Amino acid sequence: MVAVPLPATASILDYVGQCVPFARAASGIQIYGDAWTWWGQADGRYPRGKAPRVGAVVAFAKSSKLPLGHVAVVSRIVEPRVLMLTHANWSRFDGKRGRVEQDVTLFDVSPRNDWSQVRVWFRDTTGLGGSTYPVHGFIYGPRGGNTRELSGAAPDYVGSLIDAYAP
Repeated sequence: MVAVPLPATASILDYVGQCVPFARAASGIQIYGDAWTWWGQADGRYPRGKAPRVGAVVAFAKSSKLPLGHVAVVSRIVEPRVLMLTHANWSRFDGKRGRVEQDVTLFDVSPRNDWSQVRVWFRDTTGLGGSTYPVHGFIYGPRGGNTRELSGAAPDYVGSLIDAYAP
């Protein structure tokens, strides 16, 4: 797959490629390398924590299902255990990965309610995927960033809650 560059005047939603360049452009956090390395690289450079904030990067840990980790950007906070994120290269569109998805449900399923384990909405199943993913936490970037396009004009809050809590 050839990544589409992110020109300053283009919409971040038009990007096609890996999650890392997308998260960097959308959040303003200037970290490079595989997604699983972002948490460690942010130490001492960017504030980190366990509380979601709009514009923060969710740093997924390396796991058997995510050998390179994953990074995504928080677009909306729905309630304490449900948020929406915008990210690239997760679901397939017409059988191909790389596209950006806006306002995707992320559900905290960690036993301590600390966002250390999550489930992510997966287009291919039209609902939360069956996998649980480990998360390091949230990396907080510069205020403002490119947050104007992170969330749509009318995100589906009810759908997000249904995704999270309906069996």
